[in-house]
Amino acid sequence: MDKSQYKNVFVFIEQREGVIQNVALELLGKARELADTLNEKVFAMLLGHNLTDQAQECVAYGADTVLRVDAPELESYTTEPYAQAIHQIVKTYNPSIVLIGATTIGRDLGPRLSARIETGLTADCTGLEISDERELMMTRPAFGGNLMATILCKEHRPQMSTVRPGVMRMGKPDANRQGTIEDVRVDFDKSKFRVRVVETVKEKKDMIDITEAHILVSGGRGVGNPEGFDMLRAMAKTIGAEVSASRAMVDAGVLAHDRQVGQTGKTVRPDVYFAMGISGAIQHLAGMEESEYIIAVNKDKYAPIFNVADLGIVGDVRKVVPILTEKLAAARQKK
Repeated sequence: MDKSQYKNVFVFIEQREGVIQNVALELLGKARELADTLNEKVFAMLLGHNLTDQAQECVAYGADTVLRVDAPELESYTTEPYAQAIHQIVKTYNPSIVLIGATTIGRDLGPRLSARIETGLTADCTGLEISDERELMMTRPAFGGNLMATILCKEHRPQMSTVRPGVMRMGKPDANRQGTIEDVRVDFDKSKFRVRVVETVKEKKDMIDITEAHILVSGGRGVGNPEGFDMLRAMAKTIGAEVSASRAMVDAGVLAHDRQVGQTGKTVRPDVYFAMGISGAIQHLAGMEESEYIIAVNKDKYAPIFNVADLGIVGDVRKVVPILTEKLAAARQKK
């Protein structure tokens, strides 16, 4: 195939009820890096209905051109209309790279697109780089997270990947940045529409998504049973934090999967990360080692978690946490 006809980095801008999701802004920042390396442009694919200032937000976060598709068929996400719209964009513009967030929407949309475009898809990526041969190197966990595989798509274009939320660092918006906004018309084949949204029911959640938390108190095997996590919840409440866990505790049913940190869970970057009774297996470290400040408590002084911790306490987490909670509560009262 003639690769020269394929250029530029395209990002699917996931928005829900008009609000651009963080993963899309993270991908725009990474796309900017990739495009600068290739000396190419960043295109944002913004789909929805009654869109207002979202296109300018995409420009502020790194897009050179925003391809805006505003249509009633795209008001709520359903697979077929979105797949048709992006398929037509890809066939018209011939991108070299297409990036999609590995959310519930992205994991549904990505495979459909790759099948229609007849190209590969590397799912759930945690790293993206450009090789010396100008190929996209897509890194993802493999074999249950026991190793990292770097995958290249040399024979087909575009090179497509879905990327985990929270993995790429979000850049700072530049309100003065200039870009182009193009309104794109899509010819929908409505005969293929088999699903429609009848009603949207929202579940109320008191907890903040752990990827957006500023402070996380995370527990592992050393915490043990659910009663041990009550101790962590008390500490988290004292300092305004969220509680998360290692995979072992999620597998044991102590916390839900949306509270899991690690390669098979979520990637987090809080200001402070408390690793309580977590040994620091490589799968867990991959999900939290970019935290600004890491405090670890473990009775094994040789635990790998201490290699990434800024502050380490060697001791029994069940004895340390109550004392720490008491000290933190006293410190807050003094303020």
